[in-house]
Amino acid sequence: MNKTIITSNRKKNRIIDNIIDAVVTRQGFLLLGHKTPDEDCIASMVAFALLGVKFSKHICIYLGKQIHEHFHYLLNICTYNSIPILYHGDSLSGPIDTLVLFDTAKPSMIEANKTVRELMANEQTLKVEIDHHVGADSEYFGDKDYSLVTEASSSGELVGHILLRLKDNKKLLRRFQINDLVSRNIVLSILTGIIGDSKMGLYLKTEREKRFYEIFSTMFNEMLAQKTTRRTNFSDMKQVFQEIQALSKDEKKCFTYFIERKRFSDKIGYVVLEEEDTEGLLKVFDNQTIVSVARAVADILAEESKWLGMVCYYDPPEESDLIQFRLRRSGVFKKLDLRTVLKMFSIHNGGGHEGAIGFRIPKTEVENLENYVHNLIQGIEASIET
Repeated sequence: MNKTIITSNRKKNRIIDNIIDAVVTRQGFLLLGHKTPDEDCIASMVAFALLGVKFSKHICIYLGKQIHEHFHYLLNICTYNSIPILYHGDSLSGPIDTLVLFDTAKPSMIEANKTVRELMANEQTLKVEIDHHVGADSEYFGDKDYSLVTEASSSGELVGHILLRLKDNKKLLRRFQINDLVSRNIVLSILTGIIGDSKMGLYLKTEREKRFYEIFSTMFNEMLAQKTTRRTNFSDMKQVFQEIQALSKDEKKCFTYFIERKRFSDKIGYVVLEEEDTEGLLKVFDNQTIVSVARAVADILAEESKWLGMVCYYDPPEESDLIQFRLRRSGVFKKLDLRTVLKMFSIHNGGGHEGAIGFRIPKTEVENLENYVHNLIQGIEASIET
């Protein structure tokens, strides 16, 4: 069942209240995200974890693999608040009765090991979902009355809705003796998700998205400024965004490798890395760096072309036999919902939102990558013209 927008505030508030009730009444929470998580995925997990800690709940975040160094300030927040970060070989500590999934278009994209999948299959486990991906090639994970899945700038914004709803429940906060619900770290995490996923509002399309982005980004930026007391801390959302976008020395070298290979069709800026190209990169850079840079390059090519940006490269052979594709829409081009590309080419292993998608194709299905990309570009450009 494809995810759809929640059509009324009453229904949205009822779901938020159900999620708050779960935080209050249940005990063990495992927070999940998608493979190779981005800033919104990680930040929304951290923000929700900090809320759970306020209610003295047992909270763990499962990442599976090491994440990019630019997100380590978020992981440090978890360390300071005794929130365990679990990787692939780690054991779960304490019983888990609730799974919460963030920013993930469909269950097949979840980062999970055998233990996590057993919890997912357990009917006694409550499944909560917080996500802003709706429409084509999306699928629900959460239980019906616990799925806060709707149109938003980011999953971070949706956690912000939960925070503000909870902030108004004075009786509940007094019951748990919570005097400072809206901490600086919660605000920083939510703001990271909001500004990171929308690129400071650049990729928002609808008036509703722009309005709520302005409301939430301004509100949380003001909260952050009020709660920041040390000059060495982030004090406004531009500083957060600059940190997210900054490139390490390794990334700059990897970035140069990608950009030197950029090409342009009529409407698409693109980079194609053949298998030997990717193998060469993997001898110098780790896969996380390649993934991070590929996303940045797709964004840049979209803006340079004024239409779309696309990057494709091979997964490390020890991880999979897949070719990865990243397709991004420019900030000035709003016509094409990129999720329709997945339907157009009958691609089932992929997802995203209307302005950005990622998909994966088995190597065995691509005899010649240049020809495959050429056909993709022709089909996409033809759909733009119609």
